[in-house]
Amino acid sequence: MNFKKVRLILFLLLSIPSYQVFSQEAKQKQKYVMVIHGGAGTILKSQMTPEKEKAYKAALALALETGFRRIKAGESSINAVEAAVRIMEDSPLFNAGKGAVFTNEGKNELDAAIMDGNTLMAGSVAGVTTIRNPVSAARAVMEKSEHVMMVGKGAEKFAGQAGLEIVDPKYFWTKDRWESLQKVKRQDSIKAMEGAGEKKSLKLGTENRDSKFGTVGAVALDKQGNLAAATSTGGMTNKKYGRVGDAPLIGIGTYANKLVGISCTGWGEFFIRNVVAHDVAALMEYKNKTVEEASSEVVMKKVPALGGDGGLIALDRDGNVAMPFNTAGMYRGTVTSDGKIEVFIYKE
Repeated sequence: MNFKKVRLILFLLLSIPSYQVFSQEAKQKQKYVMVIHGGAGTILKSQMTPEKEKAYKAALALALETGFRRIKAGESSINAVEAAVRIMEDSPLFNAGKGAVFTNEGKNELDAAIMDGNTLMAGSVAGVTTIRNPVSAARAVMEKSEHVMMVGKGAEKFAGQAGLEIVDPKYFWTKDRWESLQKVKRQDSIKAMEGAGEKKSLKLGTENRDSKFGTVGAVALDKQGNLAAATSTGGMTNKKYGRVGDAPLIGIGTYANKLVGISCTGWGEFFIRNVVAHDVAALMEYKNKTVEEASSEVVMKKVPALGGDGGLIALDRDGNVAMPFNTAGMYRGTVTSDGKIEVFIYKE
């Protein structure tokens, strides 16, 4: 055989696997520009009607589309996460804004936070009852005050002065959340009659476990390479005494720097004890772990070790995404730089 033909055949044979590897790597290295979540918990397909599943997926997709439009237009990641979270706050499907759960007193108390990874500027509100979109109030605290966090009536007064929409507390009332409160109260009443001790409940953490879940969040990477994160929640069903969870606490439920952005969802007390969001960022910065490695170490090992559960979303400056959770499901979704949207609910 002609030597030139042999060399050509060998070249072609060697080129095929190289091309395949390149194609696979290119496929794996999609650049994500936004990731969102709508809460974690006992979310099972067997307990979901087709209609409700469709509604959740549509709401998640709308939030992603809304945020992506901001990024595509060259707007900041702060604009993108605020816009995406507002969509979920306006939906009765999620435990935030319109769909917030009720406290023991039958009120809706809302928390939210937002952070700019480029400047480390941050804002949050907690225990508010009349602000239609708490995430926008958190942004107002960040941009229009010298503070990071405001709570209760003071936060509401500030939000009104900042021009945000103030609503009657009745706006947040939904039948499903009200019935959930009554169910949890009945369970607590039965537990009390059976003589279950408070210490046992706190230790095991099994009673009314899903009443402790429910949050929405978004992380975005804009065209300038800046990251931002935002989180919003109605807190815990049947909560008492002005309880505040992890969502509005910077570095715990919400965090962003130049390396990564994180938004958490889960049993807030355990996320607070683990300083979850900042721990993920610290593992990446100081131990050179990938966003997936760092997120998994915290959510799959550290939080469960104390008895807690939940999940988080994280996006790094290179467009790599992580969405670990140790519950049955987590409402979540992503969009890539070319606009491809994917939404998920259950464990895949």
